[in-house]
Amino acid sequence: MQKIINGIVTLLVVFGNNIFAAEGMTVNQPIKVEVRKSDKGFQLLRGGKPYYIKGAGGTSYYNRVAAYGGNSVRTWSTNNAKNILDSAQKNGLTVMMGLPVTPERHGFNYDDAAAVKKQFDKVKAEVMKYKDHPALLSWGIGNELNLSYKNPKVWEAVNDIAKMIHEVDPNHPATTVLAGINQKEIDQIKATATAIDILAINTYGGLAELPAKVKAVGWTGPYIVTEWGPTGHWEGLQTEWNAPVEETSSEKAAVYFNRYNYGIDRDKANCLGSYVFLWGQKQERTPTWYGLFTSRGEESEVVDVMQYLWTGTFPKNKAPHIYGFVLNKQKSNQSVTLKPSTNYDAEVIAFDPDKDQLKYRWELLPEATKVGEGGDHEDKPATVKMNYKDLGNGKISITAPAASGAYRLFVYVEDGKNKVATANIPFFVK
Repeated sequence: MQKIINGIVTLLVVFGNNIFAAEGMTVNQPIKVEVRKSDKGFQLLRGGKPYYIKGAGGTSYYNRVAAYGGNSVRTWSTNNAKNILDSAQKNGLTVMMGLPVTPERHGFNYDDAAAVKKQFDKVKAEVMKYKDHPALLSWGIGNELNLSYKNPKVWEAVNDIAKMIHEVDPNHPATTVLAGINQKEIDQIKATATAIDILAINTYGGLAELPAKVKAVGWTGPYIVTEWGPTGHWEGLQTEWNAPVEETSSEKAAVYFNRYNYGIDRDKANCLGSYVFLWGQKQERTPTWYGLFTSRGEESEVVDVMQYLWTGTFPKNKAPHIYGFVLNKQKSNQSVTLKPSTNYDAEVIAFDPDKDQLKYRWELLPEATKVGEGGDHEDKPATVKMNYKDLGNGKISITAPAASGAYRLFVYVEDGKNKVATANIPFFVK
C-alpha cells in the first residue's frame, strides 16, 4: 500500500480490493436502517437514530419535499434509480426503492418456475446495483401484488426476494406493498412471506380506519402507509352514467389533514410513517385527481396541508380556496345533463387567504374511457375546444358541445405565485 500526502489531497490506493478514495471525492457508504422492537412498539432506526418517515410518493420536486419538511420519497420501480438516489441525497432525503416484481394482473404466471427465477435474478441484480447508496432507506418488493390476484405463490416469490435481500444487503429492510389490507392476504403473508421486515399498505378512503383494521386482521408487526390521499375514484360518489365525482382541491386538503391525524399519526406503536400520494402530477381518471401539483408545477392547497403536517407551520403564501363550483346551478354530484350546443352558466366561488388577485383557467375534456387499474398508465384525453364567454369573477357562459357524450369542465384558480385550486364537474350532453 502506498500513501502520498501533499497537504491538500490524500490518495489511498488499496490494490488488493481495487478501491480508490481521495479527499474531495464521495465514496458511497450505506447507512444502516433497522426496525427495533420495544415495550412501546416498533421504531425505525437509521444510523442508530430514530427515523419517522415523513414521505412523498413520486419522482419529481424533491427539493420541495425537503423544503416543506419531508424526509423521504418512494418509487415504484428502479427506473432512473441512480439519479433518484443522488437527487434524494442532495436534498437530504431517503428513498424507499421499488423493485420490479410483476403482478399477476399484468399477465405474470407464478406457477412458471422459469419466469419466477428470471424475475428473481433481475431483482437481485438491481439490489446489488444500489444497495450501498447512502440515500437508500428500504426495498419495496412489488406494488399491490394482491390486486386482482388468485395465485398465492406470489408470496413465495416475495419471501425468496426478501431472504435474498437479507443475505446480500443487511443494511436495509424489505417490505411488500398491498392494496388495502384484508384477512386473506395477511394470513398468507404471515404463513409464507415471513422474511419481510415491514408491511406496506396503500389506502385512501379507508385510511382513518386503518389502525383498527390492522389489528382486526391480526397484523402485530410494524407497517408503513405507502400511498394515501384523496377519496379514490372507485370508492366515492358517481353520476348516473357512472362517472366518478372528484373532490375539489380544497375538499382534498381537509380530507388529507383529517385522515393523516386519524389514520397515520394516531398509531404510534406500529406505524413507522407514510408516503403521501402523489408528489407530482399524473392522469388517472382525471389529470387532477391524485397529483398535489398541476402539470405546470403549481401547488395545490394539499401541499400547504402537508407542510403543516410535517412541520407544524403553514407556508407564508397559501393556495386559493374553493368554496363552491356549479354548472347550470348544479354541483358535481348532481348528474348534470345539458342539451347540445346550448349556453349555460358556470361559476366557481374562490378566495385567496393572502388576498392575491385570482386568475381563472378553464378546460373541457371528454370523460376518460381508456382507463387502467391500480395506477396503471393512462393517457389524458384530448382537450375539447371550448366556446365560452368570460363574465368575470370566476363566472363564464359556456356552450355545451354539439356531440352527445360524457365530459368534464375543469377550472384552475391561480394566485399568480405558483399556487392553484382545482375543481371539475362531470356532465352529460344528450
